[in-house]
Amino acid sequence: MQITSGLPEKFNPDAYDMIVVGAGYAGAVCARRLAENAGFHVAVLERRDHIAGNAYDYLDENGILVHKYGPHIYHTFNERVHNFLSRFTKWTDYQHKVLANIHGTLMPVPFNHQSLKLAFGEERGEQLFNKLVNTFGRDVKVPIMELRKKSDPDLAEVADYVFENVFLHYTMKQWGQTPDQIDPSITGRVPVFIGDDDRYFPQAPYQGMPADGYTPLFEHMLDHDLIDVYCDVDARDIFEIGDTIVRVCGKVYGGEIVYTGPLDELFGLDLGALPYRTLDMKFETLDMDQFQPVGTVNYTTSEDFTRITEFKNMTGQVVPGKTVIMKEYSHAYEPGSGQTPYYAILEPENRALYERYLERVQDLSNFHPVGRLAEYRYYDMDAVTDSALNLSDEIIACHA
Repeated sequence: MQITSGLPEKFNPDAYDMIVVGAGYAGAVCARRLAENAGFHVAVLERRDHIAGNAYDYLDENGILVHKYGPHIYHTFNERVHNFLSRFTKWTDYQHKVLANIHGTLMPVPFNHQSLKLAFGEERGEQLFNKLVNTFGRDVKVPIMELRKKSDPDLAEVADYVFENVFLHYTMKQWGQTPDQIDPSITGRVPVFIGDDDRYFPQAPYQGMPADGYTPLFEHMLDHDLIDVYCDVDARDIFEIGDTIVRVCGKVYGGEIVYTGPLDELFGLDLGALPYRTLDMKFETLDMDQFQPVGTVNYTTSEDFTRITEFKNMTGQVVPGKTVIMKEYSHAYEPGSGQTPYYAILEPENRALYERYLERVQDLSNFHPVGRLAEYRYYDMDAVTDSALNLSDEIIACHA
C-alpha cells in the first residue's frame, strides 16, 4: 500500500481496475477483497487527510488513544464479518457498559434488574423484576411496547418509567424532536433486559476493541501491493456522472467504481439535501486517573449534551494522572459547512428523495454505492462491513 496526499500530476485512472471513493469500512473492505481475490489494481480516493473514516483514532499529546469522530464499539453476531476483520487486528476482551444519569443516579442501560432496584427501591424493584421474569422469562430483551400490551399496571409502570427517564428526553436531544414528533414505533422498541447482565450488548458473541486501535486495523487492511491510497482528494473534483457513463479526469472510465460518499453531494444537492443529524464533540483532558466508572454515561434527564465518553475506560490504557472525556451535542447537519453527517433521518419523504438520487446511477453498470452515506442508512460497523463483503462478492463473481 502506498498513501499519498493529493493526486500525482500524471494520475491515470486507466491504470486501475477499480476506483474506490472513501477509505472507511465500506471502501477499505471492497479494496482489499478485489485486490486479493480478483487481482484488481485499486485506487482509493479519500477526501480527508487520513484513512479509517469515522473510526479513525489517534494518540493525543498525553498518549491517550481517542476516537476523533466519537466512540466506536465493536460488536457483532456475524461470524463472517468477525473472521474477516480479525485478519487485520487482535481484539481486547472489552465488554461495553453504559450507565444512564437519571436525576443524579447512575443506572445500567438497557434497563435491567439492578436498574429496577435503583429506580423503585430494593423491595419494589424486586417485585417488578419477578413480575417481568414470570411474564417473559429471564435473560431476554423485551420492548416496552410488549410490556404495555399485557395491560398489567405493574408492567405499565416499568414501561412508563423507562420511556420518561431513559428514552424521551435523550431522544429529544439526539434528534431535535418534540414528544409528539417521535415515531411511536421507535418508542415501542426501547428495551428492558430481564436479567443481571449489565453489558450493553449482552447477547453479541463477538465484541471488544482493536488491540492497537482502529487506524492500525485499516492500515493492515489496505496494506496490499495492488492498493494505492490517495488522501486529500475530493472525488467530486474529478468525476463527471452521465446517464450511462462516468468520466474520471475527463476520460470515460471503464473500470469498477465503489462509491461510499453521499449521493446528494455527488450531484450538487440539485434535488435537495438529504437531512442528517450531526454532532459537536467537545474533548476535555482532565488531571485525574478516571472520571466515570464506565466508557459511556448517557444524560437522559439533564444537561444539553447527550452523553460523555471516557476513552481509557474502553481501550484499557493505563495513563496515570490524565484522562480524556468527550461530550456530544447533537444538532441538524448543514451541507457544505464542514460538519460530518452522522445520522440519516429516515423519514419516508427523505427515503423517497434518496431513491430519486439513486435512480440517477441505476444505469451505470460499473457504479456501486455502498455504505452508510451512499445507502442513506444507519449502519453499525459490522453491518457496513457485511454490506461491503456482499458487494465485493458480486463484483468478484462478475469478473470470475
